[in-house]
Amino acid sequence: MGQPQQPDEAGAGAATAATAGAAVATGAGTAEAVTGSGNGAGATVTKPTLGVGMVGYAFMGAAHSQGWRTVGRVFDLPHQPVLAAICGRDGAAVRAAADRHGWAAAETDWRALIERDDVDLVDICTPGDSHAEIALAALAAGKHVLCEKPLANTVAEAEAMAEAAEAARARGRLAMVGFNYRRVPATALARRMVAEGRLGALRHVRVTYLQDWLVDPEFPLTWRLRKESAGSGSLGDLGAHIVDLAQYLAGERLAGVSALTETFVRERPLPVGATSGLSTVSSAGTGQVTVDDAALFTGRFTSGALASFEATRYATGRKNALRIELNGERGSLAFDLERLNELSYHDGAEPAAHAGFRRILVTEPDHPYLEAWWPPGHGLGYEHSFVHQARDLVHAIAEGREPQPSFADGLQVQRVLAAVEESAEKNSVYTPIAV
Repeated sequence: MGQPQQPDEAGAGAATAATAGAAVATGAGTAEAVTGSGNGAGATVTKPTLGVGMVGYAFMGAAHSQGWRTVGRVFDLPHQPVLAAICGRDGAAVRAAADRHGWAAAETDWRALIERDDVDLVDICTPGDSHAEIALAALAAGKHVLCEKPLANTVAEAEAMAEAAEAARARGRLAMVGFNYRRVPATALARRMVAEGRLGALRHVRVTYLQDWLVDPEFPLTWRLRKESAGSGSLGDLGAHIVDLAQYLAGERLAGVSALTETFVRERPLPVGATSGLSTVSSAGTGQVTVDDAALFTGRFTSGALASFEATRYATGRKNALRIELNGERGSLAFDLERLNELSYHDGAEPAAHAGFRRILVTEPDHPYLEAWWPPGHGLGYEHSFVHQARDLVHAIAEGREPQPSFADGLQVQRVLAAVEESAEKNSVYTPIAV
């Protein structure tokens, strides 16, 4: 696992003008004039473009589009992202998505998108069963790659992707996996505080990710409920997020896990037509659910710190409740995604008479990412994590350094997920994480 990434220090000030040679070295496109910058200046500067091609246009496609469309208008970047083309199988739907989200062109074959000369970076927002094929082809074609989480559906696929990314890196092409919750300013601040030693030696990490969109047994059998498409259920969908976030904040890896998984509703109505986000329409027929509905596991970090994880889409009344708490010998931190502009901190060195958790409102300009946004007290939202993700990737490409989380980090999370599944299949036996 690479060093946990903070917002790029190199990108905090004004970006320097890039030469045409640097643009070629980083895989950026031709230079273009850009008026204005993240600090509101009206000057015109010339910087190389970074042509983005996206595969997928539903929930994650919309979120990533928001990130790419916004990032150059907020942050002063070394390269200017250009929304070159978006791809989907339904021609009419993908053209509508291109118009709605600001993409210059639409494709119906991801291979054609990869072959485009105006695409320097391929952003993969498809179901997990196509991640490996698209990423491997894009890297082989000399493109940078951003791939949604989880990296793949299997460890074998993730290993092939990490190997290809390492080879591409030697050719100056970079790959990153999209664990966007690292880019919430409050979680980035939490990581900074852990790295500064504010908690001391870590003792406990407890994290839950609770949703309820599958509570209705009549909800249709979408691709997220089929193992061949999604790889796993709540474990890959939600569990991947909290495994990565826990390891990122702790600054260390899990060594082993003991797990339970359960599928509560094993047969659901078949869907009619395309899904949109987390919703669709059902038909008269039914099909088998082949993934987990919930995963519950404990774990041990390499330092000996203990961890507990719960991921479910059956927590009635919980919409997107990701909560994490870290307890150390000197203090504790807690974060709730549904209150994402806040971080709770307890300083164990304070006198007991007035000690306790206090709220940090993470909206100050010296907090991560916030130098480019609004005055103190004006909060951000879910979509801003994708803007920050795009920002960090553009800086990594311009500087020629490996972005984080890398495909190697995504592979390590995939190995944790595989260990959880193995443990659950073996009556919760403690299962070491493969390395």
